[in-house]
Amino acid sequence: MELPKRKNPRLSQFDYSSPGAYFVTICTKDMKQFLGNITVGRGLALAENNLSIYGKIADEQINLLETRYRSVKIDKYVVMPNHVHAIISLGTAGASPRPTISDVICTFKSITTIKCRKAGLKDKYLFQRSFHDHIIRGERDYRKIWEYIDTNVIRWQNDCFYTE
Repeated sequence: MELPKRKNPRLSQFDYSSPGAYFVTICTKDMKQFLGNITVGRGLALAENNLSIYGKIADEQINLLETRYRSVKIDKYVVMPNHVHAIISLGTAGASPRPTISDVICTFKSITTIKCRKAGLKDKYLFQRSFHDHIIRGERDYRKIWEYIDTNVIRWQNDCFYTE
C-alpha cells in the first residue's frame, strides 16, 4: 500500500531566503498546551498569558534567533499555550548563503525541543512537523498581522487554535 504524498506547504519558485517579512505559526504536537495557559480576565481585567517552563524556554529561544542569525529580526511574536506566532524579517546582512525562513524555524524548534526535554518534557515531540508561513505583502498586511499577534492573548477563547 502506497502512502499519500505530503504536499509541500511552501510556494514553489519562491526564494525563502530573500529579504522580507514572514508571518509564521508554529504549533505544538497534537495541539497540546505545553507552553502555558491563558487566564481569562473578569470584568475589566485583561487576559493573562501564563507561560510554563517550556513556554519560557520557547520565549527565550525565539529571542536568541537574532543572535544566531545576523540577518534575522524578530519584529513581533507571542507564545500561546499551543502555538507560537511571529513576524520574522530576513535582511541582507550575515553569512552567505543567507538562511531561509525554514532554516530559522528548524533551529528554533530543534533547540527549544532539546532544552524542554532537559527541563523535563516527557513527550518525544514538542512541535508539529513543519509550520505555517505567510509572506507579508506590504505595510497594510504587516500592520494587520502585528495587531493579530498583539491581541492574540485577549482573543484566546475565539482563536482557531483554542482548546479547553
